[in-house]
Amino acid sequence: GSGGMGEVYLAEHQLMKRPCAIKVIRPEKAGDPKVLARFEREVQATARLSHWNTIDIFDYGRADDGTFYYVMEYLPGMNLSELVRRYGPLPSGRAIYLIRQACDALQEAHDLGLVHRDIKPANIFAASRGGVCDVVKLLDFGLAKPLTDLNAAHLTADGTITGSPLFMSPEQATGDIEPDSRSDVYSLGAVLFYLLTG
Repeated sequence: GSGGMGEVYLAEHQLMKRPCAIKVIRPEKAGDPKVLARFEREVQATARLSHWNTIDIFDYGRADDGTFYYVMEYLPGMNLSELVRRYGPLPSGRAIYLIRQACDALQEAHDLGLVHRDIKPANIFAASRGGVCDVVKLLDFGLAKPLTDLNAAHLTADGTITGSPLFMSPEQATGDIEPDSRSDVYSLGAVLFYLLTG
């Protein structure tokens, strides 16, 4: 798969012989120091989180050719955007079950002072783990920003709007104030609306 900053490949760990996913920066963006810094921040932010509803990061680094990558758990299943596209609006019980797990993952991030800033159906995965279906995994902390990290301010230009327009909070859309944890809650509410209505 591919996203705004990188591409994700299915791989196999050479020693443990288990599937994993590798995300690499797109070659055309690999020379941009801001993109590299955001990508590294994504890895470091996600690695701080230990909630079972957040994707696990196994490793990260640079390949011999300078390509930045990180290795994460492989998730069989589909993201919530794919789920709704394929099956239509979800029954309310299932939608609430999925969103409640996303809330639990976000709670840990918020307790650590981390705001995701890009909550959308494509960044919430309904995985199959240990024979259990609909295990939520929160993905893509690429736009995440610590509430108190002033050093991260240079990674997004002043007045730049970040996030996905259909799911971003009003304060993200206007760019008037810095988003906080309430912005993620708003976006999660928009995701719930999407799950229920398609």
